[in-house]
Amino acid sequence: MNPLRSQFMLRPDIHYLNFGSFGATPIPVFDRYQSWQRLLEAEPVQFIAFDGAGYLATSRKALATYLHVDDPDDLVYVTNPSYAVNTVAASLKLAPGDEVLATDIEYGACDRAWDFHCERHGAVYRKQHIRLPVTDRESFLDDLFAGVNDRTRVLFISHLTSATALRLPVEEACKRAKAMGLITFVDGAHAPGHVPLNLNALDADFYTGACHKWMMAPKGCSFLYTQKEMQPLLAPLVVSWGYKAATPSHSMFLDHHQMNGTRDFSAFLTVPDCIDFMQQYDWEAVSARCRSMVRENAPRFHELLGTTPISPLNEEWLGQMVSIPIRTTAPEILQRRLFTEYRIEVPVMRQGSDVYLRYSLNGFNTLEDLDALFHALTELGPGF
Repeated sequence: MNPLRSQFMLRPDIHYLNFGSFGATPIPVFDRYQSWQRLLEAEPVQFIAFDGAGYLATSRKALATYLHVDDPDDLVYVTNPSYAVNTVAASLKLAPGDEVLATDIEYGACDRAWDFHCERHGAVYRKQHIRLPVTDRESFLDDLFAGVNDRTRVLFISHLTSATALRLPVEEACKRAKAMGLITFVDGAHAPGHVPLNLNALDADFYTGACHKWMMAPKGCSFLYTQKEMQPLLAPLVVSWGYKAATPSHSMFLDHHQMNGTRDFSAFLTVPDCIDFMQQYDWEAVSARCRSMVRENAPRFHELLGTTPISPLNEEWLGQMVSIPIRTTAPEILQRRLFTEYRIEVPVMRQGSDVYLRYSLNGFNTLEDLDALFHALTELGPGF
């Protein structure tokens, strides 16, 4: 058995091939999470009203170092990337006719957020068609920027897509968009702990990422990074004591977006422990092993399912997950059968009219998990 398996609470009878959806928290990190919760319950007033800001500052400092952010105060913790997207989308004061440009392979919850806020203001959320399979970065960028016109104000793009599991060239996309005077916003839900991430170098105006996915924090731990010159644009999504604060801090950005009422923010405080865990177990090597296993096994699934890759099977386009096109009219039923009959946790996802089987691997996975999936699909046969 993979020795890292003992570091997680995952059920031993499950082949867990869906790390990308909600991650999984290592036991020592979860223990630290519960110790923060016990400290909270031992003296709630001191924890929330007096000590909490300091605890959060310490955690944000560790996260800033990990993400290569010069000033930790440019980061604020949020519960999930959808919260961050709604914060930005609700604040940009889009005018009738303005357009937000994205790909047509974005995450559904974010599509809905942009649809909602654009419709309220008479703006347009333009989901630009990306031809699949993608072949090279320049062709992808040409597809994307063909959607730019004189009404485009914002570029919104995933760092790694959800249903299609593609690592998009966000560095080049942000550089080109900024040269056009566009606001840039990267949805990096899958990026931290998954691919190298340097927010200083990326230079996006806004970036949101989940710590509860590949960084392995407890659920409900994400962040919003905002460049200083953009911070005054953001209104608090939840108006609370931080707005017109009686005792304002040095940062209105933090006051508005960190202080939004009573809540258990213990998950946010575990980020330094997540980073320590990854360093202790040489997560760069762990990730490299997972990426290799993802790529090396993809061809046999394409052959079994009679479909072709939607990108080159290399590190330019793939991380620790891959999406295999699959022909089925009932993906939800197939996903459920894989779990109930074969104890395999793997998503079968719709993206428009297409369906993908996406497996995502982390340190506890072995070839046995992928063999079990291959056996199950073989046994189920065509049509599933």
